[in-house]
Amino acid sequence: MDLSFYKYRGARAMILLHEAEMWRFLSVWHEAKEAGTELPETQDSDYASYEALLRHVMRASRGYMVWMCQKLDLPDPQIDPTPNADTIEAQADKYLKHLLDRYRKPLVNLSEEECYALVFKSHWGVMYSIESMLEHAVLHPIRHSFQLEELMKGE
Repeated sequence: MDLSFYKYRGARAMILLHEAEMWRFLSVWHEAKEAGTELPETQDSDYASYEALLRHVMRASRGYMVWMCQKLDLPDPQIDPTPNADTIEAQADKYLKHLLDRYRKPLVNLSEEECYALVFKSHWGVMYSIESMLEHAVLHPIRHSFQLEELMKGE
């Protein structure tokens, strides 16, 4: 899909960066799992297993776009629910393609002003503009890729 028609190129950039980082996360996730890298001991259920971590990153990504569409009164982006941890690995590539395809469409007519000026409370209580939520969506898979890379290095 050609993304040159975005009204606000900053939103377009965030969508494309998110896409690249989600694919990179999936690659790092596979590498860490195949290497037998142990996840840290934690009470965080998102790190209970490799499958739980993969589901967490994909589910969060889905949630960011659903949230933005709700806050902007845009149509539901029709992103399928994230597969359960017991099936996510087998469905990861297909689901990620679907997720990212659905990410590309909703914000095409968003203006720069709407991206910055409108601020809403997130599900976790933090105030975000649409721009800051897009940035959060990009950074989230980067953070988890970094954590897995650190674990693989033994740091």
